[in-house]
Amino acid sequence: MDRQIAKKVRQSRRQHRVRNSLFGTSERPRLAVFRSNKHIYAQVIDDAKGVTLASAGSIGKNSATKYGGNKAAAVAIGKAIAEAAKAKGITKICFDRRHYKYHGRIKALADAAREGGLQF
Repeated sequence: MDRQIAKKVRQSRRQHRVRNSLFGTSERPRLAVFRSNKHIYAQVIDDAKGVTLASAGSIGKNSATKYGGNKAAAVAIGKAIAEAAKAKGITKICFDRRHYKYHGRIKALADAAREGGLQF
């Protein structure tokens, strides 16, 4: 099997394993994180209604960072998503890391969101 295909298969299995235990409700929505090489994004999602309640990213007109591929940008996005969620009255969330390991930028974003007032 091609190495890239094998990598995608492993990522898909890991993502399904993480996602099977998570479901965002209106009382406890899901904080989904997407990480690329240059940017990082976070969304607070209510899966029961299928709507995005709040979002933040390292790219866009209201972004505070120029480059999103480092831990400093992840911290800024974590704080921004916490502020946006608290503005909507959300304090408790479940953290969806997708297939990413809980370290580096993902951990920095989660820690900053906790410091911002969100409970995981």
